Amino acid sequence: MASKPLTRRSLLRGAIAGSLAMPSLAAAIPARAGVIAKENELPGTHEWQLSNTQIDPATRYRCPWIEGYCSHNSIHAGETLQFFVSTNPASSFTLEIFRLGYYGGKGGRLMKQIGPLPSKTMPDPKVGPKRLRNCRWQPSVELTIPDNWLSGVYVGKLTAQNEGLQSYVIFIVRDDRQADLLFQCSDNTWQAYNRWPSQFSLYDDGKNPWYWGSDVQVSFNRPYGKYCQIMDQPLSIGSGDFFLWEFPFVYWLESQGYDVSYISNLDTHRDPAGLRRARGFLSVGHDEYWTIEMFRNLQKAIADGVNVGFFSGNAVYGRIKYDPEVRGFERVGVFGPPGGTQEFASMSTLPHQRPYANELIGAHSTGPVTGGADWICVEPDHWIYQQTGMKKGDTIPGIIGWEWHGDPAPKEGLQIVATGPTQSGPGKPNGGQYTATVYPGPKDNFVFNAATCWWADGLSEPPGYIRPKVYTNPQGPNPQIQQITRNILDRMIDR
Repeated sequence: MASKPLTRRSLLRGAIAGSLAMPSLAAAIPARAGVIAKENELPGTHEWQLSNTQIDPATRYRCPWIEGYCSHNSIHAGETLQFFVSTNPASSFTLEIFRLGYYGGKGGRLMKQIGPLPSKTMPDPKVGPKRLRNCRWQPSVELTIPDNWLSGVYVGKLTAQNEGLQSYVIFIVRDDRQADLLFQCSDNTWQAYNRWPSQFSLYDDGKNPWYWGSDVQVSFNRPYGKYCQIMDQPLSIGSGDFFLWEFPFVYWLESQGYDVSYISNLDTHRDPAGLRRARGFLSVGHDEYWTIEMFRNLQKAIADGVNVGFFSGNAVYGRIKYDPEVRGFERVGVFGPPGGTQEFASMSTLPHQRPYANELIGAHSTGPVTGGADWICVEPDHWIYQQTGMKKGDTIPGIIGWEWHGDPAPKEGLQIVATGPTQSGPGKPNGGQYTATVYPGPKDNFVFNAATCWWADGLSEPPGYIRPKVYTNPQGPNPQIQQITRNILDRMIDR
């Protein structure tokens, strides 16, 4: 794909962001008149963070003292959101709602305080067919989303009054406006790994805690337990995986003033027309679980000229089917060829059929799936490397992991921009080969694939962030990762 010169606006942003020798965030938001830049000029606070958390050791994941969930994954202004909250022992509680972003480095803005409100201990749902845990709690409070709440990721900080223990609920405010970028949250994957109340994730069939077959169903009608992989992250109590892999991208994106609107996986599934209201679509972090409708909707958006950035790893891997009756889903297939991975034994029981994920992404999960590596530049003249100073063979340490993409698709015009062997630990190659790719769309658009869950680690380290350390060690904010990301997003906007 031929290089395309950066625009004057892009050059100005690069100048504002500072020298490539400085890995910090830009000292000032670039001059943009958009709503995101204006929103982030409003007063921020650190108070969105949980400061008093506890997990029941009998469950390993649950905070029964206070926990809750929301009636919607994403919701428009003017619609009514219900919050379902349980306290054990029964306690009054407060609910503080924050929008997450940059806000001068604070990371969040207080939007509303509610309470104290009465609460009681809600019943644990019975184990249903396919090990489903589907809470049918009574709503504790309702909120009509104000018209002036900008699209974004919002958390509600729940605090029990008797002991002061805290947890989150999380939801997305979406809109229908024309925007430069759509940020898709990976909430299907958050729910797939949610083990609340104890070992009831998509990965547990009652016998194997890392099962990868069918006939297991999960519901969004339940709290998010504490994250169960890679690291100990207290901020994951009630918030899924958002703070681990996605928030550093949001924090950086809003620090740069990009015009972005936020959606959930479910919005990609049910609203294909909505994907065309932006110039670029972003998949970030660990975006593993997709429906065939999501795949086809994004594929059609690319055909219509939308640019896509898969700043994610293990993306579009497990094929799921939604069940609106239980507000949940189950695994029904794999977006990859038979034998394309060193599979869980149970994975071989699922259909492996086209479309394959690399037909959409450019590459997909393959080989040992897990592992890590350095980013190794192999096409320094490609436009993604403009203003980075990178030469062939230059590396960015540790940014590939913990799941990655390889096996590039035989697509016309596809280029591998970074590649290298993966490892299970320092000096322990595991036989994998990641490939970061770019391929052209039909209308002067493109699809970028970073081939890693950890790309956002190279962009920022917001308050409360904990760096992953497994297989390899990402090194945090990196000026070359930041510049590559600017190049990609600016090309999306200015194409």
